[in-house]
Amino acid sequence: MSPSHADASELSDGTRLTFASRFWWSLAAQDWLVMSYFTVILLALFFGHGPGRVRCIEHVLVDVGLVGLGLALTRGGLLPRGSLASSVVYRFTMFGAVFLTYFQLRDILPAASPYSLDANILAFDLKVFGFEPSLAWDKYVTPATTEWFAFFYFSYFAILIAHVIPFLLAVRNEKLLTQFGLGVCVVFCTAHTLYMVVPGYGPYAHLAGQFKNQLSGGLFWGLVREAVEAGGAQKDIFPSLHTAAPTFLAIFSYRHRKHLPFKYSWPVVGFFAGQIIIATMFLRWHYLIDIFAGITLATFANIVAAKVPRWEAERRKRLGVDPVFTPLQVRLPRWLEGRSAR
Repeated sequence: MSPSHADASELSDGTRLTFASRFWWSLAAQDWLVMSYFTVILLALFFGHGPGRVRCIEHVLVDVGLVGLGLALTRGGLLPRGSLASSVVYRFTMFGAVFLTYFQLRDILPAASPYSLDANILAFDLKVFGFEPSLAWDKYVTPATTEWFAFFYFSYFAILIAHVIPFLLAVRNEKLLTQFGLGVCVVFCTAHTLYMVVPGYGPYAHLAGQFKNQLSGGLFWGLVREAVEAGGAQKDIFPSLHTAAPTFLAIFSYRHRKHLPFKYSWPVVGFFAGQIIIATMFLRWHYLIDIFAGITLATFANIVAAKVPRWEAERRKRLGVDPVFTPLQVRLPRWLEGRSAR
């Protein structure tokens, strides 16, 4: 029996709504995606044969516990529906757990997929495209060009923060919030999963002996090197997340250019996304097919984000279930709230 008002304590016919039924009917598409994502990681580790599998499984189980707790408190109704506490817990357990796994991939990828497919990827690029950008652009490598692209490569983090934080804390447009949340989950969960299927170190390591000019720069090249060495997953090349995430944001911004701040920000985001994409190959982190895979993923995520939330909203309205996101009551400038520019 489907609930007529799943956020209440009973059905319309007077039947009491149990924790399990409330939890089931309240789950959103992105909740199922995140749970499936962690299930795939655990299965890959369980059947993998690389080093440190047991330790990785333990860490991922902590992530699963975090997601489970967050869903129990929010979708299960243990916290008051629509409350500030429920909204905050849902955002930071669900998205926090997904983002956290990126920093665990340094250990997860070798444990689940101890091999490397660099040679296969390079052979594919040369056969299909006829060249490899990192090798073809080696003659243009100078301290100035390296620093230019290092700046944009490092700006990836700033662009993510500039979008994710306002959406998590300030955007009140339910449609925008739901589309953005699902799209981001699709991009990161899919990319992290494919890293285990197509592991590789990238041209920087695989083609190290074929470059004539050494990458060297100033502040930003140093920051990029430090970031990759300290927090990079090392075998995370297919698809290029540095391509997929900014491209998703650029397409998303263009699609919603009638809204603030996208009316003014989409050209800037688009330009930065383009430079970041070039930087991933110029700085020798990615092969050309990684870029196409990233663009494809970003496009797919935008399609899913445009279509699934419509069905989701109709389903939740029909069942009387709370929206996927309850906007936080945080007062910020109008241009950060995702309101119409008209």
